[in-house]
Amino acid sequence: MRDKVDTTSSRRPTVRIGIIGAGLIGGTLTRRLRELGHDVYVANSRSPETLAELATETGAKAVWARDAATDADLVVISIPQKNVPDLAPGIVDARKPGAPVIETNNYYPQQRDGEIAGIEDGQVESAWVAETIGAPVFKVFNGIWWKHLLENGKPSGAANRIALPIAGDDGAGRDLVHDVVDQLGFEPVHAGPISESWRQQPGTPVYGKDFDAEKTVKALTEASPERTPEWSARA
Repeated sequence: MRDKVDTTSSRRPTVRIGIIGAGLIGGTLTRRLRELGHDVYVANSRSPETLAELATETGAKAVWARDAATDADLVVISIPQKNVPDLAPGIVDARKPGAPVIETNNYYPQQRDGEIAGIEDGQVESAWVAETIGAPVFKVFNGIWWKHLLENGKPSGAANRIALPIAGDDGAGRDLVHDVVDQLGFEPVHAGPISESWRQQPGTPVYGKDFDAEKTVKALTEASPERTPEWSARA
């Protein structure tokens, strides 16, 4: 049972959020963000009707993927890395001006995705996503197990609060992303620009760990940009 997080409307204005991808992370974020009172528009790779159960359970609105970002204050892309090129051109262009885009993806070349040449040639995973969709992104939620995302949020200031690294540009978009992570019950940690997001990719010391903020910062500094054999298609 997770601790109750203060979500009073006087402190937490409602945000319109478009979520593209309704798997373990996308579905979990749909549930948690609706619990927080946000307006959530969720899509998968099929028709909205296939999300009827999730929509009924949560009160989110199921939409076509091409419509999920319309007028959104925040967009989340949570799909297999290999499917990013299949997204419609300009998939996030209808969001509000300056609205941040979160991508929760990981590149699993041996386990799921096959070879993505740009990443294997040295491009940072999230930079590849940003280039592919034509919009800057923030990398977050990629290293936490979905069940912990669902159940283990704690109020700000609680002991042993799980910290989540957030890579991306500074500015109002980052402020919103940090605020949403905090609302969900996790400690937001500034992990540098997207060019540094390799520090939280699979195979790094922070990936898959439920560290607090201090240990998360330490793990980020200990990361190496070298892709380990387990996480390469060319091993």
